[in-house]
Amino acid sequence: MIKEFIQRALLEDTLDPDGKIPRGNHSALSCLNPLEQKKAKLIIKDEGIIAGLSIAKEIFSEVDKDLQVHILLKDGDKVKHGDIGLTIAGSATSILLAERLVLNTMQRMSGIATKTRQFVDLISHTNCKILDTRKTTPNFRYFEKLAVKIGGGVNHRFGLYDMIMLKDNHVDYCGGIAPAIHRAKEYTQKLGIQLPIEVETRSLDEVKQVLDAGGVYRIMLDNFSVEKCKEAVDFVARKIPLEASGGITLDTIKNYAETGVDYVSVGSLTYSYKSLDISLKAY
Repeated sequence: MIKEFIQRALLEDTLDPDGKIPRGNHSALSCLNPLEQKKAKLIIKDEGIIAGLSIAKEIFSEVDKDLQVHILLKDGDKVKHGDIGLTIAGSATSILLAERLVLNTMQRMSGIATKTRQFVDLISHTNCKILDTRKTTPNFRYFEKLAVKIGGGVNHRFGLYDMIMLKDNHVDYCGGIAPAIHRAKEYTQKLGIQLPIEVETRSLDEVKQVLDAGGVYRIMLDNFSVEKCKEAVDFVARKIPLEASGGITLDTIKNYAETGVDYVSVGSLTYSYKSLDISLKAY
């Protein structure tokens, strides 16, 4: 998956879709000798959590296996302005071809890891875990979810294939909680597969309906207030894990985690974050 992503990204940078211009990084090719050897360093210009160093090494290697990459930090390290993440030596044209892809990937991953760590730190005194969601960038989900893990969060389902999540539309189309769960169970039995079933609930009454139906892996409390989450925790009494979800922010995460829910899912981890400022500079 990583290799295919890198190859597609390099094509996007170097191949004219209209076929009118020869393929290549013409900025570098126009002024540099392809055999010229140079060095560069990855400079951190922000405070946060670094993520994507391992991916950067893969990118450089895919561009040119002869590039010499020296990683100086670890994914998940706290960084500050002026820190050096890695150094690179080799073909100048190869370094410049990989530069923007490395930076785009690492800046976004580091921004996600930084935001995730902020959430995680705020609830470190509880047993609650921070989950990501599928609110991700198409074809970049692997890297965004990896960044969440680097930041200390926990990955929710990766896609539509690894969990059955019965959300509001599924429930409404099926005519209610019970028939939706019943159909999901029949489906997995028919296919002979084991998939965890999670059900999104919108009220305490729906939580009760899920418990009555049984066979569910986790209950999502969607847009519940802090008070309603506490009621749900008391009512469920640890019979099944609970996940709070819906507009939970850095200002409110502590209160939700302290209700006793097992998980809080935060979509903004992967769609509303500030990229870390990182540069690749010749030296």
